[in-house]
Amino acid sequence: MSIILDHVNYVYEAGTAMEFAALKDVSLTINEGEFIGLIGHTGSGKSTLVQHLNGLLVPTGGNIYYNGKDIHDKEYNKKELRSRVGLVFQYPEHQLFEIDVFSDVCFGPKNLGLDRKEVELRAYAALKQVGIEDEYFYQSPFDLSGGQKRRVAIAGVLAMKPDVLVLDEPTAGLDPKGRDEILDQIAGLREETGMTVILVSHSMEDVARYVGRIIVMNRGQVMFDDVPRAVFRHYRELEEVGLAAPQVTYIMQALRKSGLDVDTDLTTIEEAREEILRAVGK
Repeated sequence: MSIILDHVNYVYEAGTAMEFAALKDVSLTINEGEFIGLIGHTGSGKSTLVQHLNGLLVPTGGNIYYNGKDIHDKEYNKKELRSRVGLVFQYPEHQLFEIDVFSDVCFGPKNLGLDRKEVELRAYAALKQVGIEDEYFYQSPFDLSGGQKRRVAIAGVLAMKPDVLVLDEPTAGLDPKGRDEILDQIAGLREETGMTVILVSHSMEDVARYVGRIIVMNRGQVMFDDVPRAVFRHYRELEEVGLAAPQVTYIMQALRKSGLDVDTDLTTIEEAREEILRAVGK
């Protein structure tokens, strides 16, 4: 499984005074099983990009391929694509609408035309995957906490059994505990299922901790596309476009300037701890 973006462009309000180029000649390959962090300042093109991945937006120019097939060919089955590439929007709990949690999660697989037993099995499995206990299944989703609502909304996409899970700021507005719980569950799901995960986030700490590849968007273009260490090595350039590196990067840079012989490319607290102990012991 792969998603290929081939010289993709997208223009909002084309031909009007409000015309705005949101994507400019974007070419990317997203490979099976990757955990990708997509970062960029507000207006950089992140959300526009992910809405192209399952055909919600049609590119102004260029092509998008899923498993080698152009998703905008007339014969292409967009409904099937959207069951394979699941998109969880920012604040997904705003899309909850059924009378109880279980019914809400059943909605997606039911629309795939599956029989009732399969729909309910999928809903049950998805709710357990995101850590929702049975006692909440028949409560109104609107009676849940913010973090629980967010997990129910994610379960609704997981019940479709996607090969690719795209999460647009899934932890926005949550407290640190809720944020860590959701991201740990997503990371665990990826390990368990092998699905591809694309995480859109403003948190450098989150992407540094979880992902194996970072794509940085700036003004509709790909600025960097590499492993976290290589991307955050460019922290000065990131600062120039309104971003930053994880705090660990700045700490290690400061330690190096103070004379401690440490690796400045580290991105997580765990890595930094081991490196500092090594350098001090040395």
